[in-house]
Amino acid sequence: MTRIFSGVKPTGHLTLGNYLGAVRRWAEVDQYRGEALFSVVDLHALTVEHDPARVRRLSRQAATLLLASGLDPEVCTLFVQSHVDEHARLSYLLECTATDGELRRMIQYKEKSVRARDAGQGVRLSLLTYPVLMAADILAYGADEVPVGEDQTQHVELTRDLAVRFNQRYGHTFTVPRATRPAVAARVMDLQDPGSKMGKSHENGAGIVYLLDDADTVRRKVMRAVTDSGREVVYDRDVKPGLANLLDLMAAATGGNPEELAGVYESYGALKKDTADAVVELLRPVRERHAELAADPGFVDRVLRDGAERARGMARPLVDRAYRAIGLLPAV
Repeated sequence: MTRIFSGVKPTGHLTLGNYLGAVRRWAEVDQYRGEALFSVVDLHALTVEHDPARVRRLSRQAATLLLASGLDPEVCTLFVQSHVDEHARLSYLLECTATDGELRRMIQYKEKSVRARDAGQGVRLSLLTYPVLMAADILAYGADEVPVGEDQTQHVELTRDLAVRFNQRYGHTFTVPRATRPAVAARVMDLQDPGSKMGKSHENGAGIVYLLDDADTVRRKVMRAVTDSGREVVYDRDVKPGLANLLDLMAAATGGNPEELAGVYESYGALKKDTADAVVELLRPVRERHAELAADPGFVDRVLRDGAERARGMARPLVDRAYRAIGLLPAV
């Protein structure tokens, strides 16, 4: 049976980009086609300045939204990363396998370290090494596939390299995973800045649709989306990135094709209105289910506790084997 692992980082409120780029596929496809594990990777939220109470709050919110989006704890395993010690245990072994050079080449490290320095902040060592922790997240479970957005593909490639290197040096221990991506809307762009990904932690939320935004807020953000010069509705990411982003959203929300949808519309306004309506309807059941689950925190607690227990049972034997392979003396 194919084993699948993916996670979401609680550094901000989950967005439409998270949903269309990953979460919806997890709920509709991935959890049913193999042995699937999904994690709120809270340790990754500690790589930058953060408020501890906010991390806890967003971790619970993320878990609740994953359930509201359709993850079924009877079908898949949902848990919080820090509840399973094997992630941190394996991460150190992989740090002893990785090199400084390959970590410094990670695009996200380059971008985030520059922003931290520009803000007068120090750059935490964990920001450099967190791709190794991400590799541990995946390799601890012998995952075959990792559903990720386009921006995370480089990290999965590092994971593959570390798995191969460890296996060659210390004996076959890890499954070498592969990244998988959805065909449509794998990379949803900011509505106000279509050259940038719709991210959770952007300072200006005007171009970001959050999963818990109410219907009026969603409509307002979509209707105010940046478009492009000219009046012709065509799908061209290079020439008309704003328009292409709207067409991608419309296609992802309705199951259509962005190039075919471009031929349906004669004005930007009509496309915006229909896209806004489609996104509102897409997110309505998620918001409603989230409200129900938030009113029953005991249920969410039980799901996370049971999920961590199952995840621990999968990861511990493999991580123990990695400890023996690399030369550490077994505990007695």
